[in-house]
Amino acid sequence: MTTTPHTPRLAGRVALVSGAAGGIGSAVAARLADDGATVVGADLAPVEGGIRCDVTDEGSCAAAVAHVVDTHGRLDILANVAGIGTAAAVCDVDPDEWRRIIDVNLTGTFLLTQAAVPALLSSTGCIVNMGSVAGLRATPYNAAYCASKAGVILLTKSLAIELAAAGVRVNAVCPASVDTPFLRNFSLPEGADLSLFARAASPMGRRVEVDEVAAAVAYLVSDDARTVSGTTLVIDGAATA
Repeated sequence: MTTTPHTPRLAGRVALVSGAAGGIGSAVAARLADDGATVVGADLAPVEGGIRCDVTDEGSCAAAVAHVVDTHGRLDILANVAGIGTAAAVCDVDPDEWRRIIDVNLTGTFLLTQAAVPALLSSTGCIVNMGSVAGLRATPYNAAYCASKAGVILLTKSLAIELAAAGVRVNAVCPASVDTPFLRNFSLPEGADLSLFARAASPMGRRVEVDEVAAAVAYLVSDDARTVSGTTLVIDGAATA
């Protein structure tokens, strides 16, 4: 008896992943590649085999998409993973830092998406944006980050409606605390009230792993989710249930 070789579910597809030098971004890039996609990682920091992209700069985003299309002939998947955040009491938030977080997390997601949409329309591709449970339920000392991720979620829904008739799907993944160097190096402001974080604890009692986030992205960009669009896939161990 002969068996039919398994074809990876993303074989033949080309993906662009922003924030690919970071913990979640690198995991997403690796998972999409494991599932058969040709992956181009993009970041301000060096990415092996990847390209430099400043998501806050319109020209840089356009150049990144053009590089992918010129090199590989198409773009099927955009994963907007690039993101930053800091903790500060609201009275101590530097306006420049506020703008920087909004620029990277929200405006950056918009600019790279805007640059990619023409290619995604041609391929009937899909987009996954990196949201956060902080965009669904507020966390203290994170005003800018919460605002930016809430914006990403509504941007996702708006784009999903706008692009639905063209067959382009847009979704967001919303993880809770993910075990990355970013989180492990995260510090709260002096005098922070730790009791305010009690409601954010996961009943499962553990952090989310980067591979779990990457698996969610891989599902959303696959044909297994071909009618899924405009949703927020929450990965938080029932913390927001």
